[in-house]
Amino acid sequence: MNRADLKQLAQLRLREAKALLDGGHAPGAYYLAGYAVECGLKACIAKKTAKYDFPDKQKAIDCYTHDLTKLVNHAELSQDFRTQSMADAKFDAYWAVVKDWSEADRYDRTITVKDAADLYKAITANKSGVMRWVRQHW
Repeated sequence: MNRADLKQLAQLRLREAKALLDGGHAPGAYYLAGYAVECGLKACIAKKTAKYDFPDKQKAIDCYTHDLTKLVNHAELSQDFRTQSMADAKFDAYWAVVKDWSEADRYDRTITVKDAADLYKAITANKSGVMRWVRQHW
């Protein structure tokens, strides 16, 4: 899986999340929307990977996480993230929704349409959505 694949996968998972949300399938929509952010952040990490450098083993292992906050750190975007959060209160509020996503949510059948719609909006909002910020870095 390379950077281009991860970017395409992020876009695909967002489209799938929207289709599931529109069809009333909230748990699947919620999971795929969050997974799209994970893929986007992993594309940011891939961008920082030098073509012929041998990767640091621990860093490579650490990047195999689903924790979005850790992925921001591994993508070396922490400072830009803090700057964005301080400059844009809406982005900060959206991140507060997005950061709670977990890969374990794929097993949660109690996620409501409101939960899924809130997450999808936090990710895709035109001006302050999390995915807009991620795309600036991938």
